Amino acid sequence: MAQHTTDAGPAAKTSGSAPAPAARPAARRSARRGGRWTPWLYLLPALVVLAGLLVYPIYQLGLISFLEYTQAQVSGGEPTTFQGFDNYRTLFADEQFWQVLLATVLFAAACVIATLAVGCALAVLLTRIRAVPRLALMLAALGAWATPAITGSTVWVFLFDPDYGPVNRVLGLGDHSWTYDRYSAFALVLFEVVWCSFPFVMVTVYAGIRAIPTEVLEAASLDGASQWRIWRSITAPMLRPILVVVTIQSIIWDFKVFTQIYVMTNGGGIAGQNLVLNVYAYQKAFASSQYSLGAAIGVVMLLILLAVTLVYLRLLRRQGEEL
Repeated sequence: MAQHTTDAGPAAKTSGSAPAPAARPAARRSARRGGRWTPWLYLLPALVVLAGLLVYPIYQLGLISFLEYTQAQVSGGEPTTFQGFDNYRTLFADEQFWQVLLATVLFAAACVIATLAVGCALAVLLTRIRAVPRLALMLAALGAWATPAITGSTVWVFLFDPDYGPVNRVLGLGDHSWTYDRYSAFALVLFEVVWCSFPFVMVTVYAGIRAIPTEVLEAASLDGASQWRIWRSITAPMLRPILVVVTIQSIIWDFKVFTQIYVMTNGGGIAGQNLVLNVYAYQKAFASSQYSLGAAIGVVMLLILLAVTLVYLRLLRRQGEEL
């Protein structure tokens, strides 16, 4: 009896002091699962705000695009009826929509290319000049960036005014109207868009350039590489993730330009020659009280921008880069 008690004691002690080996991995897995939800708990307040400010308006936009929603329905004179895809069929059958879409794509592409060119060139310039000129350039650029779009557009309209604008006086153009011709009006708006957009590209690319090891750039310079070759072969590839981000951001901003076009061309130009999709949607929804067509244009714009973003991200992943 004493021998039996002596043999059973260690086994009982061991089982009571430590968990079974099979229970340890399960406990670790449970802890990992609980840790996975911790970041989402911190993000939950921001996600709730975004859902209210972003998800719900998008839902309402899509819902209105499937309804018959004009001034009669808004005032309560007629009931709201479900139209299915009739609004989209009407929109796609409108020749003006395709003309405005083409103009929007070309205008946005020109703005993006010009913004990236100016921003990258000035970012490189910032690395070549002394501290005081660099600070002055940064302050001037940030001042342009901080200027509200409507204020900047009004200033540009005054500068190029055919009667009182200083630009025509300096160039000796008399009473030449920059907004009368379609292409000169688009060019004028492009200059204003680039003026208020390039600081974001400049500051972002400049920060990326400063993060590149100076030894790499100095070695390329000692090997006889020109500044253009250094940018094309070394700087640009190392800045590719940053350039992709600023490119996507510029596409989104420039594709949905509204204020500059509306203010500088007085609502889209003569006979709508300077319309872009955002202004076209505004005219359909508020000027013509066809709110469902305006919502359909908004949905089309959303899908185009979403597709562009997904294509850029897919290309980035295929090249093995990480954002």
